[in-house]
Formats: sequence, structure tokens, C-alpha cells
Amino acid sequence: QSAGFAGWCQTGPQTDLNSFLWTIKRDPPSYFYGTIHVPYTRVWDFIPENSKQAFQESNIVYFELDLTDPYTISALTSCQLLPQGENLQDVLPRDIYRRLKRHLEYVKLMMPSWMTPDQRGKGLYADYLFNAIAGNWERKRPVWVMLMVNSLTEADIKTRGVPVLDLYLAQEAERMRKRTGAVEKVEEQCHPLNGLNFSQVIFALNQTLLQQESLRAGSLQVPYTTEDLIRHYNCGDLNSIIFNHDTSQVPNFNNVTLPPSEQVTAQEIDSYFRQELIYKRNERMGKRVKALLEDHPDKSFFFAFGAGWC
Repeated sequence: QSAGFAGWCQTGPQTDLNSFLWTIKRDPPSYFYGTIHVPYTRVWDFIPENSKQAFQESNIVYFELDLTDPYTISALTSCQLLPQGENLQDVLPRDIYRRLKRHLEYVKLMMPSWMTPDQRGKGLYADYLFNAIAGNWERKRPVWVMLMVNSLTEADIKTRGVPVLDLYLAQEAERMRKRTGAVEKVEEQCHPLNGLNFSQVIFALNQTLLQQESLRAGSLQVPYTTEDLIRHYNCGDLNSIIFNHDTSQVPNFNNVTLPPSEQVTAQEIDSYFRQELIYKRNERMGKRVKALLEDHPDKSFFFAFGAGWC
């Protein structure tokens, strides 16, 4: 399978030299590993043996968040909700609300035709999937609706039903009875997104809807797809992954042809996300990693974090 990749990798598939594994030199060694938020089956065969071995040999595996903990999932869900008693209809401009509703009706209609035979074989139904992703959309904060709309594309729907790489590693760590942990709290991942101001969020939601509407009308090609991301990752192409918006699950509004005033808003959002979701997070996570290593000098850690943050 790897041979097929060599054809469209500049350097050939991931190698030990060209992978997302870093060794922290101590005795026993610890490791940093850059993951990617796509179904693990799309990348597993291309992950070099030394990375898999490091995972197997480590005593303790740490993630950004503990994705196997039901509390994590419920806390993430409630962090995305509007204050009690508020609905999207109350907070969004009427026109944007109307376009959003129309777009979600379109997605619901199209979803059965987007699903793969494989997904149907697993008993995944379009209605179930739509409700799992968008069921409670009228209660969500606009910024989370924007991210939701961004991920409700045909390509994205086709990947549902298989654990993403970081979740798969968490499940494997549990299966292998390893100690696991997380370096972040849900609030730390969630609150920065809730910290955008209202006009920034409305701008972002409008841009996202404009992009999806153009895709529907056929007047726009998907600018940067999950497929590109998977290819870069499987090729061990670190430069294309680092600071790439697709690895951070936050869209980039900077590359649209915008009037000058809107360009300012786009840049503000972009630098806010960079500051909050990359620089500040790196520093905070770095301090916690350092403390863990110092507190357990005799343990081998495997830190699996999104490659976009590394």
C-alpha cells in the first residue's frame, strides 16, 4: 500500500526520519507524537513502525483531552450551548438564521446519498447521523454552529463511523491497560472559541455559509480538503501540517477575496485563534508536560497531541 503513496509524495511515504514522532531523550525515553483528526484507518498503515513501537513500549499515554471519559464529552457539549432559555433564533440576524436553516435542511436531504455502502453496512442511518451532529443546533452558540456547518460536507460525512486517530490511540491504550491522562481541561479548549466577540462570530458564520452555498451551487471547488491533509500526513510532510487550519479544526477566513474592512475582521479572527489555540495552548501544555516528566522520572510517557499544535 505504501508504494502507491511514493508516487505522489515528494519524498516517499513517512519514514523514521520523516514522521511525526519526537523522542525526549532520557532514561527511559518519552515521546511526542503528532496525531491528526481523521479516521485512523486512512493513516494507520502509513505510520512508521518506530512510532507504533514507541506507543507500545511507553507506560503512560497522555492526550489533549480524555476522549474516552463520558464527562469530557458532556462537558464539551454543554460548553457549546447558549445560556439557558436562549435560542439561535433570538441571537442571530434574521437573514443569517434563515440561510442557516435552509442549508441544514439541504444537508439533511442530501445525507442519505452522501453515505457510503460501508457506513450503511455498519447500521449507520442518515437521520441518526444528522441528529448526532446537528440535532441540537438551535441551542448552540453561533461559533459552534459555524464549526458544525464547516464539517457537514459530503467528504466529512463519508468519514463518520470510524474512530479518529487520537480516539483510536486512546481506545488502544485502554485495551493495553496503560495509564492514560489529559493535559487540558475541556474549558481550556472550549472557552477561547466562546471568547470571540459577536461581530466576529457573525462574520465567520456568514463566510462559512457563503462558502457552503457556493459549493452547493457548484461555483466553488473545495479549497483544501481532508484528502490533502491525509496525503500530507501520510507523506510525513510536516510543513504542510503545521499551523494548517484543517488540523486545528478552525477555518481560515483570510484567503477569501474580501473588501478591506472585512479583511481586517478576518485577520483579527485569525490572529486571535493563533494566539489562543496555538501559542497560549502550547505554553500551557508544555508546562504541564514538563511537570509530568519531572514528577515521574522513571516512567516512559507517550504524548499524543494534534500535529497542528506541535
